[in-house]
Amino acid sequence: MPTLSIQPRARIYHGHVWVYATEIKGRFGEPKPGDVVQLQDARGKPMGSAIYNPQSQISARLFSYRRQDLDLDFFKRRIERALKVRTDAGVDTQLCRVVWSESDGLPGVVVDRYGDHLVLQTLTLAMAMRQELIVQALCEVLAPKSIVQRNEGGVRKAEGLEQIKGVIHGECPAPFVVRHQGSAFHVDVIEGQKTGLYLDQLDNYQHVAALAKGRRVLDCFSNQGGFAQACSLAGASEVTAVDISESATAVAKENAVISGAKVNFIAANCFDFLKHQESSGATYDLIILDPPSFTKTKASVKDAMRGYKEIHLRALKMLQPGGIMATFSCSHHVSTGEFHESISDAAVDARKTLRRVAIYGQRPDHPILATIPETEYLVGYAYEVIASW
Repeated sequence: MPTLSIQPRARIYHGHVWVYATEIKGRFGEPKPGDVVQLQDARGKPMGSAIYNPQSQISARLFSYRRQDLDLDFFKRRIERALKVRTDAGVDTQLCRVVWSESDGLPGVVVDRYGDHLVLQTLTLAMAMRQELIVQALCEVLAPKSIVQRNEGGVRKAEGLEQIKGVIHGECPAPFVVRHQGSAFHVDVIEGQKTGLYLDQLDNYQHVAALAKGRRVLDCFSNQGGFAQACSLAGASEVTAVDISESATAVAKENAVISGAKVNFIAANCFDFLKHQESSGATYDLIILDPPSFTKTKASVKDAMRGYKEIHLRALKMLQPGGIMATFSCSHHVSTGEFHESISDAAVDARKTLRRVAIYGQRPDHPILATIPETEYLVGYAYEVIASW
């Protein structure tokens, strides 16, 4: 089997599973793009099996610490193991991310489940080459009525793969509605954002809603209205939800009708809306900020921090003592420290004293591995404004 020799001090020696091109010391046996290769240290000691793609900056991705090939039995075992992780964590496995790439030992494979329907992404070359095997394994383990591929995004481009989507098993379902904790969501597995729904936030809708009873709530960057619906159903006195997308706002209105949530939906730029509300002297009791990722690269983190600082500052100015701001960041390029700094800087400028109420993270169907920081990308906080000392 082809082998890669890894440079000393590479990140893989510290528990990561990625090997960058600059970390490869030597290649033996003429490995080809998409091959399974063996990794060894500079002294020749075996380190495990990896998928290989010299076209990508991440040239190898470890998937087993043993000698292992990518056959049908392997994929079935990994999918079954991933399903058990979610079952043990108490996740609704009919509505969840069943497989999440490196977190489940399947680098580049993402599988989202919406009842009888699956959405599959094969984002690395080796996994794309074995997509038929993965589909067979999914059919044998989960018996779905349909599987749709959503093979899009920057990772596919970096791997030299084309952008493609469509049905690969069964018949494509028309957009349908799923329910979670009383809320309703439309799922479009072909055209919807991400793979149809933001599964990583489902639990946080309920966690934040636990703070909403009797409060006037503003939900910014509301998308399908997950936070807004949950807050209304939890007894908020009034809920306003704002999103720049008119189509998302229209869907959110339909969701609220189905769930019985009472929400005032507004299609507007959230930055402009916050600026206008703050300058007009508006006040709220709970403001939720769940923007899309402000940065996809490390190079634009400074711009992202300015964006976070602005929305935090404007939100805090509309909160009186007892008011709460719940805010989220979904980019692993923004560290927890940097995100928290944007909150504290805004608090100083707004002359508000904040007391932490809660810390939020991604749903357990997006497992976090201690030695792979990229697996932890969603962080959130709830802070209450308290009276000055």
